[in-house]
Amino acid sequence: MSSSAHRATGHDHTTAAPGPDRLWSVQDHLDDVLAAVRPLDPIELNLLDAQGCVLVDDVTVPLSLPPFDNSSMDGYAVRVTDVAGASEEFPAVLEVVGDVAAGQAEPVAVGPGQAARIMTGAPLPPGAETVVPVEWTDGGLGEGPVAGMPARSLAPEGAAGHVHVYRPAETRAHVRAKGSDVRAGDRALEAGTVLGPPQIGLLAAIGRGTVRVRPRPRVVVLSTGSELVQPDEQLASGQIYDSNSFALTAAARDAGAIAYRVGAVADDAENLRATIEDQLVRADLMVTTGGVSVGAYDVVKEALAHVGDEDEPGSGVDFRKLAMQPGKPQGFGSIGPDHTPLLALPGNPVSSYVSFELFVRPAIRTLMGLPEVHRPTVTATLAADKALTSPKGRRQFLRGTCADGTVAPVGGSGSHLVAALAHADALIVVPEDTESVEPGAEVEVVLLG
Repeated sequence: MSSSAHRATGHDHTTAAPGPDRLWSVQDHLDDVLAAVRPLDPIELNLLDAQGCVLVDDVTVPLSLPPFDNSSMDGYAVRVTDVAGASEEFPAVLEVVGDVAAGQAEPVAVGPGQAARIMTGAPLPPGAETVVPVEWTDGGLGEGPVAGMPARSLAPEGAAGHVHVYRPAETRAHVRAKGSDVRAGDRALEAGTVLGPPQIGLLAAIGRGTVRVRPRPRVVVLSTGSELVQPDEQLASGQIYDSNSFALTAAARDAGAIAYRVGAVADDAENLRATIEDQLVRADLMVTTGGVSVGAYDVVKEALAHVGDEDEPGSGVDFRKLAMQPGKPQGFGSIGPDHTPLLALPGNPVSSYVSFELFVRPAIRTLMGLPEVHRPTVTATLAADKALTSPKGRRQFLRGTCADGTVAPVGGSGSHLVAALAHADALIVVPEDTESVEPGAEVEVVLLG
């Protein structure tokens, strides 16, 4: 796949000044991100390669399903009049003229007083009007009703001889009609559908071996920090395990992307810049975590704040402050010759995850070409022991669990509380102009499940 066919953006990123001291709202930052990201160009993929991708065009059914009348049972294909009034005391005795198996090219014809052995899925033969289940017959053995279709070894004559039928059957009983699933000309799938196993099965059933989709975006996740150690390694004094890159890579995959995790990069701007440039070849979107606040070692800021090609207007990464908690420091822009979008998230685990949900996930869904890119939101009743407090002028996102119209906070507001995040399935939104929310109040909730 050529990189040009798989690129995200012809990004003309401009910051909405008035300068570095501007405090961005959550909505303005999100609008800035989404304005710079456009759906990936469509490509034709084999069915299994298209799993998880978004369909570009409506798919019309070229042939009816099933394509012919076929039997839903193992049994005998007969004419209705020949089995009318049949009973165990007075069975209808019919001549067996042959077998009809699924996939058989030329089925036998059924005439008056005749029957054809038929298998499930086999086409209803000419002349037959209905199917009698084998359990209503003697299976050609002459020994009363059978439990299933006898093996040929039990009936040496195979599909020849006679069969006793003990019950009548109505017209087209146990017959799946041609087109009863879908008819030729019907719309099988709408553009915008995410292709899962049932959709891929339907495409195969109507004869489609390839399909035109927007590819799953490739997202590279990179964490920064000299204190970070990989899981399973021994921690030294002052070190912590790198959890952010695992959480965000998993979140990107959950959003529908193909995600690549890069091990933690130490606090060295040159090394970080080189690592990011190396990763651009496989990225439609870059996500970094850590190094974006105002400390002396904010390496992402140092490495990327002045990145940009003088011949390529619009490139570069803008670092800004948002009126939100957690997640105040954020970075956004584009890098490299293809203007690959980059979102630089804070390093605190909860800050990075909340930022991912608010900004990165919608960007991924936009790249996929989905019509709805945001998590669903609902209104719920706050179930808490005491009022929730929130800093004035900041939109706060608190972890919570939501069920049956109520939401309860999980853990505190600290941006490092990973354990609480693991038990949350929602974010409680406290608006910028609200400093306290009483128990029983109605609150906006973002559902994460």
